[in-house]
Amino acid sequence: MDLLTQRLLDRFQHGVPVCSRPYQAMADELGCSEQDVLQRLQQLHDMGALSRVGPVMEHSRAGSSSLVALAVPPESIEQVAAYINSLPEVNHNYEREHSYNLWFVLTGPSRSHLDAVLLDIRQHTGLEPLDLPMVKPYRIDLGFPMFQGAEVPQ
Repeated sequence: MDLLTQRLLDRFQHGVPVCSRPYQAMADELGCSEQDVLQRLQQLHDMGALSRVGPVMEHSRAGSSSLVALAVPPESIEQVAAYINSLPEVNHNYEREHSYNLWFVLTGPSRSHLDAVLLDIRQHTGLEPLDLPMVKPYRIDLGFPMFQGAEVPQ
């Protein structure tokens, strides 16, 4: 991984510019072109190292969210995971070694919207979602220096 990609990842774990041309603003700070930034983000996406670039919202201010788990038969895990990943309400989805082996976060404009999505999941997969809505929010900052000499802004 080249130095520019490393700097991009470390610097913009937090604080992506909120403006009409955020990738240009990132490029200006890094001393490169907007195309350089976009190319590296695309390469990271193509490698499977980056799934999305976007904000992390406080769910209670933006709508509703819930942690959801499914107990998926091993022979169906790829198919069910692909379906879950296709839902626009899914923030992230990951497999665990447990009877509940597929975990994901649903977000939407309201609890009733999430209930409708959960019903769709149940009908589409034939599986009963374990719905774990947030009772108390905790903010866990997952930003950390990834490369030698890196500083991650807070």
